Amino acid sequence: MDRIEKLCIEKNMRMTDQRRVVARVLSGADDHPDVEELYRRAHAVDPHISIATVYRTVRLFEEAGIIERHDFRDGRSRYEEATESHHDHLIDMKSGKVIEFVDEDIEALQQRIAERLGYKLVDHRLELYGTPLES
Repeated sequence: MDRIEKLCIEKNMRMTDQRRVVARVLSGADDHPDVEELYRRAHAVDPHISIATVYRTVRLFEEAGIIERHDFRDGRSRYEEATESHHDHLIDMKSGKVIEFVDEDIEALQQRIAERLGYKLVDHRLELYGTPLES
């Protein structure tokens, strides 16, 4: 049983075979797939799964806080498993590749800015957009 499937069961979700397929595809993703890509991968596992089922399942998982939706300015919502550990994203504008990173200096700076403005930082999301440096 994969991580997302376990979270669904912990949240008392009814796990149909098709939801299990979507959960496994999401758990196995090392990228940030959109629904069409999730459908393509799920369909390879279960040819009877419909894109409507994938859309409904993704929405259900998102509403339950199991996955997170990102809009990386490419017109597609992309998804990743929600985790306790924080990370930020760098999006390659040429290839669409999403690179996850953690930078303690950035984290400390964001904390100092919030405090300077009189706030306790409770959450944030950082997305950097760039193109590869020319060699």
